[in-house]
Amino acid sequence: MHSKYSRACSKDSDLEHLTWWARRKGVTLLGTGDFTHPAWFDRLRDDLVPAEPGLFRLREEPDREISRTLPPSVAAAQVRFMLSVEVSTIYPQGGRSRKIHHLVYMPDFEAAEAFNAKLGRIADLGSDGRPVVGLNSRDLLEATLSSGDGAYLVPAHVWTPWFGVFGSKSGFDTLEECYGDLTDEIFALETGLSSDPAMNWRVSGLDGYRLVSYSDAHSPPIVARETTVFETDLDYFAILRALRTGDGLAGTIEFYPEEGKYHVDGHRKCGVRMDPEETRRHGGICPVCGRKLTVGVLSRVEDLADRPAGFRPDGAAGFRNLVPLPEIVGEIFGVGPKSKRVRAEVDRLTAAMGPELAILDELPVDDIAVHAPRLAEAVARLRRGEVTKDPGYDGEFGAIHVFEPDEPKNPDPDDPPTLF
Repeated sequence: MHSKYSRACSKDSDLEHLTWWARRKGVTLLGTGDFTHPAWFDRLRDDLVPAEPGLFRLREEPDREISRTLPPSVAAAQVRFMLSVEVSTIYPQGGRSRKIHHLVYMPDFEAAEAFNAKLGRIADLGSDGRPVVGLNSRDLLEATLSSGDGAYLVPAHVWTPWFGVFGSKSGFDTLEECYGDLTDEIFALETGLSSDPAMNWRVSGLDGYRLVSYSDAHSPPIVARETTVFETDLDYFAILRALRTGDGLAGTIEFYPEEGKYHVDGHRKCGVRMDPEETRRHGGICPVCGRKLTVGVLSRVEDLADRPAGFRPDGAAGFRNLVPLPEIVGEIFGVGPKSKRVRAEVDRLTAAMGPELAILDELPVDDIAVHAPRLAEAVARLRRGEVTKDPGYDGEFGAIHVFEPDEPKNPDPDDPPTLF
């Protein structure tokens, strides 16, 4: 998660709007994001009050203007916050520049304040909600662990080329190279948008780690585009135990990894996109301009994999690939997912049927059909995995479609687009 104090993030990324969107999506627990930023830290202290152990709730509910479009049953859903921040480390190691992102979690404001004091000695924490520090990854982990009982760190979007611990541009081949003698203090990995657990299962060295997915939301409407499902008490320390042991970690809800910005290899400027085999044939070079391709997640997984695709370790938590509801509605209407028409229709659907994640993953298709027959057909296909995939590459998002390009999306093609 990120707040409005992070670069390239929405001015609406405040606690009130994040709470509204969590309810709309069907999410109970959010990270605060950015607790190292002085202004956001002060806001968190002012506006959050303790709830369950290690968790917080809003001191006051969002005002009527923010809450106006949520139906009463959704508006009443509880939302909790956990103190979190994404930290970017940039440092030399092994003759290369390393750029690694990490997710850091704290159980209380005292621990967060201690962590901020450590980072504040070496970095300007007020310059960005996602601070950039010159610490190496091992020392950031040590700073995390020494800040308070229950503080922990999760490597973020581990396969992303530029900032993942296994990334092709500035990462490592093993966690031990990155975290050294403290590697045993890492117990969970965040898969990122461009990979899912099935891809990670191909690397036997990752079997001992719990796999989690988070939205990396730079604006409230994309909360829960990826999320992790826990079957535990609503309690920071219960969640920490689930991440350490796997007991209570029910699985994840994922993008189709092809929709992520770095799934396959390519060079966006030249419009070149390649699968791993093509990249190897071209020696990693763009055939148009002769520059190096950005090697994506799929290639990097294949580089480190020692198992075939389709292998699943015993006891691994499951996952489901979904497409955000506004994207599906936008495809049916033939407009963008951020259009006014899509926003209005999703408002109507959630008012009638409940949170977005429940519509996509839980509600019986026949119940959806009462309100939106074409959406019911789209959701049925999505749940069966009957989608077409246009993979993302070199910073360009991919696209997932539940209908074929020439397939009528409405019962009567002469009628204007509608979900009814």
